[in-house]
Amino acid sequence: MTTGALVGYARTSMAIQEAGLHAQVAELQAAGATKVFQEHVSSVDAQRPQLRAALDWCRDGDTFIVTKPDRLARSVTDLLRIVEDLKARNVTLRIMSMGVDTSTATGVLILQVLGAVSQWERSVMLERQAHGIAKAKAEGKYRGRAPTARAKAPEVLQMKASGRSINEIMESLQISRASVYRAFSQSAGRTG
Repeated sequence: MTTGALVGYARTSMAIQEAGLHAQVAELQAAGATKVFQEHVSSVDAQRPQLRAALDWCRDGDTFIVTKPDRLARSVTDLLRIVEDLKARNVTLRIMSMGVDTSTATGVLILQVLGAVSQWERSVMLERQAHGIAKAKAEGKYRGRAPTARAKAPEVLQMKASGRSINEIMESLQISRASVYRAFSQSAGRTG
């Protein structure tokens, strides 16, 4: 039985997945989480500030809870590192979708096996995707994502020439700072 606090963490990859984030938070609160940290950030992003804050919040005897393993970790190695960090501070991990609780030896074993299977499934999916893209390219059916920012390069240069700031260009054209600078450097490369 948990004697410490139940600390939850919810994450979606994109801000447009607001409903998914709300569903995770509701599920964590229904499970008894008294403090829930949440964020919109890709799991591959090196910076997950709310995850770090949630892990730092946990104290001796607490339980850290997530709805699914992919909400927490980017790989099995990452997941096991988080588990070890929590274990060193006497904090258990509970993953609701898997029924895993690291306060037991069986829970740790199940976590490791299921984590490995999950990583294998993702690798297989990526291989299939790469194969499908290669096949589509060979058949002339795949063109990739349209380079929208590059298509706006003439507008970027025109706005720069008229004295607009980088932020104004970004906001007006709905492109990233990197895309603005890329347009500048490509223009300089052509003239230099």
